[in-house]
Amino acid sequence: MAWVILFIAGLLEVVWAYSMKLSDGFTRLTPTLVTFGAMFFSFGLLAMAMKSLPLGTAYTVWTGIGAVGAFVVGIIVLGEAVTFTRVLAAVLIVSGLVLMKVSSPV
Repeated sequence: MAWVILFIAGLLEVVWAYSMKLSDGFTRLTPTLVTFGAMFFSFGLLAMAMKSLPLGTAYTVWTGIGAVGAFVVGIIVLGEAVTFTRVLAAVLIVSGLVLMKVSSPV
């Protein structure tokens, strides 16, 4: 169950990163509220997952989901550039996440 909770926490990290972008430096109310709400729940779920997962594994997976998710949202929603180097970097992050999951004793 900790892995499911961690995955949801990572998805919420993507939500808050995207809504932070939409907040325009916290000058727009609705995206700002979404940012802080998603942050609160993302951190809370991360804390729950850390009850049974190792710190290094949980934090790395959480940030990795957020990084790759934000990368994908940036490309699909915001029209950011797709280059070989950026895609390779995302593939390497996902590879690291898989290795963290496989190497975790839980």
